[in-house]
Amino acid sequence: MGATENAETTTRLRCELLGPLRVLREGTEIPLGPPKQRAVLAVLLLQEGRPISYDALVESVWSGAPPGACNLVQKYVSGLRRALGDGAELAWTGAGYRLTGVRPDDLRERRLLVDEALAARDAGDLERADELAGRAEELWRGDFAEGLQTPSLAAERLRWTEKRLTVLEARLAGAIEGGRSFEYVHELVRLVAVHPLRERLVELLMLALCRTGRPTDALTAYETARRCLAEALGTDPGPALRSLHARILRQDPALLPMPVG
Repeated sequence: MGATENAETTTRLRCELLGPLRVLREGTEIPLGPPKQRAVLAVLLLQEGRPISYDALVESVWSGAPPGACNLVQKYVSGLRRALGDGAELAWTGAGYRLTGVRPDDLRERRLLVDEALAARDAGDLERADELAGRAEELWRGDFAEGLQTPSLAAERLRWTEKRLTVLEARLAGAIEGGRSFEYVHELVRLVAVHPLRERLVELLMLALCRTGRPTDALTAYETARRCLAEALGTDPGPALRSLHARILRQDPALLPMPVG
């Protein structure tokens, strides 16, 4: 049994979707063919061993059946079988195409790390939670399934972007709560520049600036966000941002820099 396990460990393919889709065999990336063939693989990987019907696969990749769709699907499935080799099985079942023997490894690893980080945070171990959330963030190599333009993957990309930002916000909030605002001010400035309408990030930036003795910069960040929201959405900042802004104006002692040591 040991020899079999060693052989499986050696030949098993590693598949990653947190960035450009890639598949590695023994650490070496293997060629996966043209973009649509790669998109078919990404859609199949997201099923995590569940079958997907022919119609659903076509809709996911093309959003409507293109001319010769049946031939295209068969062509790409054959191409993927050759590319993946013995490390995976891509078969037609009565319910549709099913890919087994491989999985989206980085998605699974991220889920485990995030779950562990949440458990550590709930247990009051903010340092451990930050470490685990940081390891989850390091799995990202770019946008989800970057470069693959299909309807279903575009929707998944938005969903995973939201997941990523939610975890980042929780991590940064924990760091600020733990007295580590200085370490993360620059990261928050970058994130707010990329996501200027995301009020939670603006709130965290303002709080970090206050905790590092920069309340004037925090007020400037609020004003910038207020203008962006007004121009883009025609709205004012939400209650959380307005409340923090008012606390800064009245010099709430709770917003002063935290004592060191």
